[in-house]
Amino acid sequence: MIPVSTRILFFAGKGGVGKTSTASATAIALADAGKRVLLVSTDPASNLDEVLGVTLASTPRPVPSVPRLSAMNIDPEQAAKEYRERVVGPYRGVLPAAAVASIEEQLSGACTVEIAAFDEFSKVLGDPAATASFDHVIFDTAPTGHTLRLLELPSAWSDFIETSVGGTSCLGPLSGLNAQKALYAASNAALRSATQTTMVLVARPERASLEEAERTRAELAPLGVTNLLLVMNGVFHATDTTDAVANAFERRGRTALEALPAGLSALPRVEVPLLPFGLVGIDALRELFRADRSATRGPEQAKLDTPGFAAESLDALIESIAAQGHGVVMTMGKGGVGKTSVAARIAVELADRGHQVILTTTDPAAHVEDAARGRHGNGRPKTLTVTRIDPELETRRYTEEVLATAGKDLDAQGRALLAEDLRSPCTEEIAVFRAFADTVARGEDGFVVIDTAPTGHTLLLLDAAESYHREVLRKPSGNPEAVKQLLPRLRDPAFTRVILVTLPEATPIHEAMQLERDLARAGIKPSAWVVNQCLTPLKVSDPVLRSRQAHEAPFLWELSRHATKTVLEAWRDAGSA
Repeated sequence: MIPVSTRILFFAGKGGVGKTSTASATAIALADAGKRVLLVSTDPASNLDEVLGVTLASTPRPVPSVPRLSAMNIDPEQAAKEYRERVVGPYRGVLPAAAVASIEEQLSGACTVEIAAFDEFSKVLGDPAATASFDHVIFDTAPTGHTLRLLELPSAWSDFIETSVGGTSCLGPLSGLNAQKALYAASNAALRSATQTTMVLVARPERASLEEAERTRAELAPLGVTNLLLVMNGVFHATDTTDAVANAFERRGRTALEALPAGLSALPRVEVPLLPFGLVGIDALRELFRADRSATRGPEQAKLDTPGFAAESLDALIESIAAQGHGVVMTMGKGGVGKTSVAARIAVELADRGHQVILTTTDPAAHVEDAARGRHGNGRPKTLTVTRIDPELETRRYTEEVLATAGKDLDAQGRALLAEDLRSPCTEEIAVFRAFADTVARGEDGFVVIDTAPTGHTLLLLDAAESYHREVLRKPSGNPEAVKQLLPRLRDPAFTRVILVTLPEATPIHEAMQLERDLARAGIKPSAWVVNQCLTPLKVSDPVLRSRQAHEAPFLWELSRHATKTVLEAWRDAGSA
């Protein structure tokens, strides 16, 4: 079991490394040992319900099969609704209806969703009374980029409130934020306290995962978060030396661990073996830290009957995209499913065909440059441009633009107030959205391949698209053309191809199905599914891999009855790099 020396534990890391399963297994083990435990998900696309097998809410609910364990999801949309009412409610019947409507309009953007979710997070982290009945509070966080943003917010909002002299912000009256000042300060203190909080970095023995964990470690240091523990999840040792796939699997992990960054090497470390089954359900989660488990669980081997499961190749999908001549390709899905590698392959192969291609990302933690280089040796095609939407750079550009336009005719006091408002963390959300719209617009002249952030972060971006689109329709003047055309472009299947990337496992497939439903509400329909890193097409004899292969079958069958176009990508040594 993971050593627990503090009351609060944060599980963080790259998407797909097993944060939810590791956090859940730790929570269950502590509860089984007699501790009262609260497990909290801060991921906008939480799958904690499915993993625990219980329907959760935004307040703690007992997990029936685990005495002393309660769990909850911080629901951004519900939190935003409650936040808006807390801010607006006191002014109803006091201010004129037009003034109340103006405040409500200010609170309609995606930045309100962010601060509202952060508000709920701060209550759990910074208010001792909120969790006084629990011995331990465990946070299952969103993938790294989103989590770092969340962890930076206590300081960001505290600084903004401290230095603001105006009466309002992009989130309405500042009095509402000032009331939370002590709570934000307490959250900040709890994060930095080595006696209160342990940051558990979860990684897999893969180069990209370990590099991400090292970046996270380095970025946590300036926040004052230094009490760290490294969990190496999914360590595999082949038991059948005649199995070429098993040998490659083990070799990849060994090579990655031999090159472990120095910063991670210095951390206390716990290794968890690759299990022969998926970690969904309480019984499976209890197996994670058992030392006496057997090599297999469930059926040793199952064969997926190929008749009835129609899957085309990724090359054929790329060929059909190339036939369009231009447009946007967006890879979407749960963190860790291989969106970046799929996006890089599509971009490189389109460029190899002579097309002008831009490969970019909306994921704060993605590294598409490395992925593109990996697809094309040490270089890349001359017609391929690799970029990223840099929040810091885009915020600076947007701030300068607003000061040069809206601020040019203001007096000194008015300009100072505008500059103050632009220091709000919400400005970053607006700036990134504008950059995203500009990037999509470039699909008119060539191909733009966008590696999106993990599901929850991407949905917030798309929610922003709808919110801004409604605003543009109300106030058509003064908005860039790219912003006006963003949602129509995303909804046009002849212009934008959305590719859902998943793994042959329960949670990634079911989360992608939910993402598909969310996209449908926005008027966006995926054009294809890519099931990445499949063992099904391969010949394996190692007991662990045979068992994992068997567990893929029901999920592939489920998807075959659901998706209209599916690509099956076999596991390969470089697939997760």
